[in-house]
Amino acid sequence: MKRWTSYHDHWEEEVGCVAVETADGLVFIDPLDPPAGLPRPKHVLLTVYWHDRSAPDVGAAHVWSTRRAARPLGNRGVRVTDHVEDGGLPGGIEAFQTARNGEVVYWVPDERALVVGDVLLGAGAKPRPTDDPLRLCPERWLGSKTHADLCLSLQPLLALPVEQVLVSHGAPVLEHATAVLGTVVSCSGPPSSPSSSR
Repeated sequence: MKRWTSYHDHWEEEVGCVAVETADGLVFIDPLDPPAGLPRPKHVLLTVYWHDRSAPDVGAAHVWSTRRAARPLGNRGVRVTDHVEDGGLPGGIEAFQTARNGEVVYWVPDERALVVGDVLLGAGAKPRPTDDPLRLCPERWLGSKTHADLCLSLQPLLALPVEQVLVSHGAPVLEHATAVLGTVVSCSGPPSSPSSSR
């Protein structure tokens, strides 16, 4: 598994992207400007529709998203070929729906890694950077849902043997990931950052 970062013009900071080799071919998750040394992926998995990033340009045979995200992705020039709700993701990867409509978190079992779009933020992530290793996104990003709804939707992740949480925004969690995740998802840890617009 390889995680790389690339500068995102809208965020005005580096964002994280992931590549993982599986028995079903190379998979990119939320790719942006993949490093030159990486071959063309067979699959692209998107956590949420605005993480299409370089998805139209990498030449993957399969582009995966939720059904809800497929139409806005199509409007952005991305042809979705597979829906995560149907299962059968490459390499035994699993998608977990979050309380945020159309956004999923990916579990990569061979790497014991969670790959997250926007619902969880790592240390140093905007909009209001903190030193917390992991925190919930601002509540206003959830639309009509609350942090309690988000925590409830992420509870199934606590049953996984998580060793890494690879976030899109901020630093990844590479140590004590299960404990860190448990604190955040149980909503019993320190308060998350105040609400802010995405």
